Amino acid sequence: MKKALMCLAAIGGLAMLASPAFAADKTLALVVKGLDNPYFDLMHQGCDRANKELNKEGYTCYYTGPATAADESAEVQLIDDLLTKGVSAIAISPSNAPAVAEVLRRRNVTIPVITADADLLPKDASLRKSYVGTDNYDLGVKLGEQLKLLMPKGGNICLVMGNPAAENINQRAQGTRDVLSGKKGIAKLAGENGWQEISACPLYVNDDAAKANQMMQDTLTANANSLDAFVLEGGWPLFAPQAYSQVVAPIMQKIQDGKFVIVSADTLGPELQALKDHKVNVLVGQRPEEMGYRAAMVMRDLAEGKTVKPLIHTGLDTCTWKNADTCLKH
Repeated sequence: MKKALMCLAAIGGLAMLASPAFAADKTLALVVKGLDNPYFDLMHQGCDRANKELNKEGYTCYYTGPATAADESAEVQLIDDLLTKGVSAIAISPSNAPAVAEVLRRRNVTIPVITADADLLPKDASLRKSYVGTDNYDLGVKLGEQLKLLMPKGGNICLVMGNPAAENINQRAQGTRDVLSGKKGIAKLAGENGWQEISACPLYVNDDAAKANQMMQDTLTANANSLDAFVLEGGWPLFAPQAYSQVVAPIMQKIQDGKFVIVSADTLGPELQALKDHKVNVLVGQRPEEMGYRAAMVMRDLAEGKTVKPLIHTGLDTCTWKNADTCLKH
């Protein structure tokens, strides 16, 4: 039944409409950007962990999302459908922050709303009670700091990003640019402290692993003698290990020699393997399983009228070649 419900949600419908067990006043909906992203599978695991506690109280953490994160309109429609059906509370990872804010505002939502993993724009923050997840600006700062350690003299770099309207990824990029430039609010690095973003970048890959690898390969081919580093503000290319291995194959010796650097967000299994194989230099990992769990528990608290903190950060892990085997042991 669970797989059938997820399948219906994946095509943009509301799976729970067909479920006789659905109880609006006890359902805590967790809506992610896309079911095709293994990162969100871990948030699903957190939702399931929460259910071991919530089910005893009659609540259910219901995990759903569009089939693919590239389909922003499907996520908005899914949120709209959930609000029509009725849930006790809803947690959203907005793929398109303005579009999600618009539907929340249009529906004049009265149930508790939180964001998880990705937030709304600051101007729309009043539409949600809390944000649960990574301090995304800090994640970007840490990526920049690790790049500086490996390339202290600067270089020509390319930022790899997801959806142009994804606020969490934009915050990461800003953190990276700020720490490299030594200034606040840099729109694009143009030589500050020796750091330059090449003209073809940033790359917007729309959370698509295949597209990310193709765009990286094309960028490497076109800038073979000038590009020094990639900063992956999300781990999308690494989610497709075979394709990623083909992309980095021509520069593996340069990576080994410290002449080319790749730093990436996230620490999922394929990414950790790439780190151990020295196909990526550094990973700065989020804690998506914890996000899914905490989001469910925060929704429960709000549904029961309790007060919660407006920002709940779930922490980061920095993994390098030296600590790859131990960096995730908390």
